[in-house]
Amino acid sequence: MRITQGAFSYLPDLTDDEIKAQLQYCIDNDWSVAIEFTDDPHPRNVYWEMWGLPMFDLPDASGVMLEVDACRDAYPAHYVRVSAFDARLTRQTTALSFLVQRPPEEPGFQLERQEGPDRTIRYTLRGYASDRPVGQRYGRGDS
Repeated sequence: MRITQGAFSYLPDLTDDEIKAQLQYCIDNDWSVAIEFTDDPHPRNVYWEMWGLPMFDLPDASGVMLEVDACRDAYPAHYVRVSAFDARLTRQTTALSFLVQRPPEEPGFQLERQEGPDRTIRYTLRGYASDRPVGQRYGRGDS
């Protein structure tokens, strides 16, 4: 099961050239860019670890790609995403967010059904990877 978070989720993984083109689009629109990573991609986990600080006033996408590659090298078995923030209207709004790396193996999620009183049914998603401790969720190469 592939994680579908952010833009381009239903497309094949982007190549580095395609990622760089999207980053340049963000820079051309004066959006600040941030790189984040996690080993817990649960849909409600919106606060991923930040790689460095958000990048402002960049002339081209090469600088961001250097940081994307550094994050990938440091966390080869994690999810890595790029988020671009639009500061117009005096607030930071996420304008674009997309994955730039997936772990080699994605264990997926289990849907747990709970039946309650008065025929109520509740569903919960639980990531298979969360059975293992942080740092060991995706096996080899995990940091």
